[in-house]
Amino acid sequence: QVQLVESGGGLVQPGGSLRLTCGVSENIFNFNAVGWYRQAPGKQRELVALINVGGVTNYADSVKGRFTISRNNAENTVYLQMNSLKSEEKAVYSCYSHILRRKYWGQGTQVPVSS
Repeated sequence: QVQLVESGGGLVQPGGSLRLTCGVSENIFNFNAVGWYRQAPGKQRELVALINVGGVTNYADSVKGRFTISRNNAENTVYLQMNSLKSEEKAVYSCYSHILRRKYWGQGTQVPVSS
């Protein structure tokens, strides 16, 4: 069974930086894409960033230029570097992957953005 385990969440001040890590239980090249979604309180879950098997990245417009998704192929790990965080980006950030129509989710990690 595919497992995605996030780490790196925690309190950060507006304008600060944080790096999230997602450990994947299988070879990440088994998946069409891996990445991150987030869900803020009272809002729908939204895409943050994805990286596909070919290394092509896709970002939500709101995070372009501030967030960077990357991966360590040898360690089956995906990262999300978040810079210049905004208070409205307080959310639960979840790791995601898919193989065709099969979707997999991590349990999520809290990222409170507050002064």
